[in-house]
Amino acid sequence: MTVTPLGIPRRMLEFTLDGEEARVPEGSTVLDACRAAGKDIPTLCEGDTLRPKNACRVCVVEVEGARTLVPACSRKAEPGMEVRTDTERARHSRKVVLELLASSVDLSTTPKVAGWLKEYEAKPDRFGPAAARLNEEPKVDNDLYVRDYDKCILCYKCVDACGDQWQNSFAISVAGRGFDARIAVEHDAPLTDSACVYCGNCIEVCPTGALSFKSEFDMRAAGTWDESRQTETTTVCAYCGVGCNLTLHVQDNEIVKVTSPHDNPVTHGNLCIKGRFGYQHVQNRG
Repeated sequence: MTVTPLGIPRRMLEFTLDGEEARVPEGSTVLDACRAAGKDIPTLCEGDTLRPKNACRVCVVEVEGARTLVPACSRKAEPGMEVRTDTERARHSRKVVLELLASSVDLSTTPKVAGWLKEYEAKPDRFGPAAARLNEEPKVDNDLYVRDYDKCILCYKCVDACGDQWQNSFAISVAGRGFDARIAVEHDAPLTDSACVYCGNCIEVCPTGALSFKSEFDMRAAGTWDESRQTETTTVCAYCGVGCNLTLHVQDNEIVKVTSPHDNPVTHGNLCIKGRFGYQHVQNRG
């Protein structure tokens, strides 16, 4: 049985989106309206289970009367506002942001980025081989997940998921300033010596693959990871009575990772260590 949460009905408001009338519920963001209208606005730091952080700035749009471009992920829709999503100014800004990110970060496992680079004619190579990069080996200090900071865009989603928005473990934070800023645990210690409870909710929200299942990391290294051959089956976790939904990603009759539906009213995409990583018993071949 699917439980549908019923809230107080919100009044609809009207504004102009790329010259056409748009109607969205009060409290919706410009990005919500764009998606409802079928407009593909690129996003990286935005998460449907987290409050907007405004970190990546690839979703910027023009709003009539605004001095600067505004992030669509956090700008609330207002009655009568005029929004333009595909102007030369907005496209140029997205292009430069994508170039800066792709020149300094490994985006090879970031969904949709290859298409965005082509769409906006971004040329990261124009910054040359001297572009600042972290050039750090992946941190493999446990058997559950891997931290590859060469792929990190500092979107802060993992910090928020580990912090007061979901897990409240506060094992992850930002260390350093400016070009030295990076995601780290306390004292940059191994994950095993931190406050991490291995819920993997940081992996769930990571947009680039900087945080990934150890199983996925190993399969990618071996060249066997193939999402086109994977199936997804949603079931209910059997460890306790909470009723968390699990989505099992299966390749070659083996579970390769576990996620959770973000629209589930129980977990909103979050799981505990047992739900996300405790699946070996169902495929024990011994």
